[in-house]
Amino acid sequence: MRLRWGHSVKTRFAYSLIALAFAQHQSTFAAETLLDKEAPQQTLSTSSSVASPAPTQATTDEEVKLAAPERIAVHGRAMQMYVDKETTIGTKTAINVMELPQSVQVLTEQLIVDQAARNITDLYRSIAGVSEFSYSGVTFRGFRDDANVFYDGVRGDPYSGFSVPQLFNVQRVEVLKGPASALYGGGEPGGMINYVTKKPTFVESKDLTLSTGSEDMMGGSLDFTGGLTQNLAYRFGAYYQQEDSFRNNADSQNAEVAGGLLYEISDDTKLTTTFDIIKQDLGGNRLRGVPVDNDGNFLVAPSYNTNEKSDFQKMDALVLQSILDHQLTDNFSVKTQIRYLNNDSTQQYHESRGWVDVNGDGKANSADGTIKREYRVQARANDEISLTNDFVYAFDALGFEHEFLFGGDYHYVETEYHYKLATSKEGVGNLNIFDLNYGETDPSTYQLKDMDTDGTRANRFGLYVQEHLHFNEQWSLIAGLRFSQFDDYDKKTGFSFSDNAITPRAGLNYRPIDSMSFYLNYSESFNPASLTDQAQDIADGFLDPETGNQIELGMKNEWLDGQFMTTLAVYRIEKQNVAQANPLNTGDDDGIPALLNLGEVHSQGVEWTLVGDLTDNLTVTANYAYNETEVVKGVTNDSLTNTFDSKHFANAPRHQAGIWTRYDINAIDSAIAFGMDYVGEQFSLDGQTVKPHTIFDMSWTTQWDQTQVRLNLKNIFDKEYAVSGFSERNGHFPGEPRNITLELSHKF
Repeated sequence: MRLRWGHSVKTRFAYSLIALAFAQHQSTFAAETLLDKEAPQQTLSTSSSVASPAPTQATTDEEVKLAAPERIAVHGRAMQMYVDKETTIGTKTAINVMELPQSVQVLTEQLIVDQAARNITDLYRSIAGVSEFSYSGVTFRGFRDDANVFYDGVRGDPYSGFSVPQLFNVQRVEVLKGPASALYGGGEPGGMINYVTKKPTFVESKDLTLSTGSEDMMGGSLDFTGGLTQNLAYRFGAYYQQEDSFRNNADSQNAEVAGGLLYEISDDTKLTTTFDIIKQDLGGNRLRGVPVDNDGNFLVAPSYNTNEKSDFQKMDALVLQSILDHQLTDNFSVKTQIRYLNNDSTQQYHESRGWVDVNGDGKANSADGTIKREYRVQARANDEISLTNDFVYAFDALGFEHEFLFGGDYHYVETEYHYKLATSKEGVGNLNIFDLNYGETDPSTYQLKDMDTDGTRANRFGLYVQEHLHFNEQWSLIAGLRFSQFDDYDKKTGFSFSDNAITPRAGLNYRPIDSMSFYLNYSESFNPASLTDQAQDIADGFLDPETGNQIELGMKNEWLDGQFMTTLAVYRIEKQNVAQANPLNTGDDDGIPALLNLGEVHSQGVEWTLVGDLTDNLTVTANYAYNETEVVKGVTNDSLTNTFDSKHFANAPRHQAGIWTRYDINAIDSAIAFGMDYVGEQFSLDGQTVKPHTIFDMSWTTQWDQTQVRLNLKNIFDKEYAVSGFSERNGHFPGEPRNITLELSHKF
């Protein structure tokens, strides 16, 4: 059963945003040209610049005001394709990457396009210290993180955890390394990923893209932007893609419609409203892994899937957002951001429960070749509202330059959840992994048991301050502090808990010359225990939040007059209060808590990144990361839940490396690119080895006038590999075999 609720809230909220976007302003403003509003468009062609003619002397003021904005196209190789030297993720204010005392990476739209990246997993090769765990979850500097997803700096995942974020509506991806709780609240200490969505703009652009490829993939998209009036701009985009899968019984359909309006109310005030409608239908999902032996060898072909063809995972999401930017004075500004998110998902799938002893030897293992399954029906609906207010005041005092940030945010989530289950006792058939017997079990005959029907409410509230102090041209300091309050409530049982945390950060930056900077930072994190874990703690009090702290030392350099940049970072993270099983708990209702804050984990490593133009024709992004994660305190002092041994967390490789290099061949208006992704040895949740792998990709791009053709070949040598490990009963997640994609794009 698909949940449908909260539509009246969505409707009222949508009407409010539309009303704001079209509000009439009483003042008349002077006409502005497009050149004052946006940077010129870049294309691959090597033709000379062409601009629309200027109005003649006879043109009236009224005609100028109402005329459509000029379209200015600048043709020529787009320099700095993969470099974005300004970001807001680390400070919530615009800052040059060289001045930020923290490691940060920005993955640009051009990189996303060049790699034919359709979802975030396609980009992990370009992020130092990040590897795939499962679905949208990652391992970040040794720590698993799958619950803290940010869009435009606001918490909330429209893809709801078990779907991987798609990139059609994403302008760029920002990655902040290390704890981010001083600005963004609860999260793991490894870092955070922020998706910056596409916004309306006055740049006149009309793009149409058609694509096809392996596994009967076909799709298309359109994206229009431009000015409606002198003060009102728009964006409208639509995307659809369908394809089969290399996994048995699986396929996918993804559709998305997104857009918005930009209203420049005055020279000092602008209002941006956006919407995003997402629909996803994944057949034969939720996808689990492929069984392996302890050395990480697949027992069957990577196409194996425990699901039947009738299984599915469906998701619908709606995101509405409004951002008001206002310059109160020359040095005092405010930004108000409100976001509404509704996610409605339904899953029906077969889950592996373990081996069945069919050969009668008294052992249930892979030699039996038969998996016992259960059938799950899950429906979940989330309604989320976020409100963020940031005030920034720049001033001079005591001979120093100051930029002071004061802000607050509020995040509310209400969830409805329904869960039904059937096991072999209720008619679910086993699956022979060597002689697949799909279709012998009929979900319509299962006797489903209602396991749980409940819902939760969660409130998150935070206040934060930050000072960016410039001592002189060489030395600067960023220091901040946040107070966070969180309250969770179980609507079925009435169980609730509340807690709070204070998280500081400080970073010192030294820039002896413009092209070099050194930094040192200290930052802290906290992550509240889940409501489910709290409910297990039946002793006095509740589980404390897991806390972390990091010390990071780094060096950033710009080379060849800023054509490319490098970052070298060394860090050490300590995570305390890790929730672990209480060794004194026997499972009886005797008042002894099931979980205690017993664990402590240390992570240390080094990361190096390079991004930019090595020559006028050669663009590169490359990275290497080494990480060592160790449990220093736990239930048995040498182990921790969901780890293999004291040296390895699940899916936390010691070594990672990635490179993507593009070479432009101007004589034929083309570009060729090569990529490599290396992930070292890992271990699954049950300690099975995940073999290291190296994957090679390439692409070819060519252009005629306003038409561009791009051919991408992934996994050139068709290597069989696992991207990560899961559990012994569910196996490892297999990587894609050789895959080819052909795209045709045209600008109108």
